[in-house]
Amino acid sequence: MALQHASPGVPIGVQPFGNRLGSQQTTALFKSESLEVIRLVLLAGKRLPAHQTPGEMTLQCIEGLLTIKLGESRQSLAAGQMLFLPAGTMHAIEAEQDSSALLTIALHAR
Repeated sequence: MALQHASPGVPIGVQPFGNRLGSQQTTALFKSESLEVIRLVLLAGKRLPAHQTPGEMTLQCIEGLLTIKLGESRQSLAAGQMLFLPAGTMHAIEAEQDSSALLTIALHAR
């Protein structure tokens, strides 16, 4: 089945999943030539290993609690908080609780 992306000018829901969170999966909401937005779902104890993106990125926690590892430092990201990372920043993401977040990536660095 082909993945359906958001259409320009058409609203899409990004509310918390609540009690449905455990049955959800990470989904690409849309991708254009210069921007990608992903609804990231990580259940407690799961992680994305250290990696980097060539473009700038933001991570906005919708629900739950995430830990962002930046080298030796760790930042907690709770529901309602957003984190910005410059292009090329090595980072890992771990879910302290069942969590969902909006991940926005600029695909072409300036």
